Amino acid sequence: MDTDPRTKAAIEEHWRASERGDTEAEHAIYAMDAILDYPQSGERFRGRAAISAQRGGHPADRHFTVQRITGHANLWVSECVITYDGVPSYSVSIMEFADQRVVHETQYFAAPFGAPVWRAALAEPMPGRIIARA
Repeated sequence: MDTDPRTKAAIEEHWRASERGDTEAEHAIYAMDAILDYPQSGERFRGRAAISAQRGGHPADRHFTVQRITGHANLWVSECVITYDGVPSYSVSIMEFADQRVVHETQYFAAPFGAPVWRAALAEPMPGRIIARA
């Protein structure tokens, strides 16, 4: 499904720049009038400058681990683990592109949780992971 290697490479560089704290390179992927939505908090950030400022002002020590990037044409999804001060948050980033720039991103965040015992016989661990029990 990943049919545009240029777009995928730009997204990979976005996440690498996020990890190394290079805010200029991190936000180069966004159109000047891009929109970033956080549905869980109801926040919308309008424009590359506002997106960069809210991320650049984050007080936590952050680290980014990309699990998977997939997409086609103007719609791409990144699955990541973003660690804030050592605490993981699972994130899904949905990026919509126009003219090789992100024009709209919606980002969801979820805390890890333990798997219930009743479904233990049905599940296997994801690659590189251990199933956490509730």
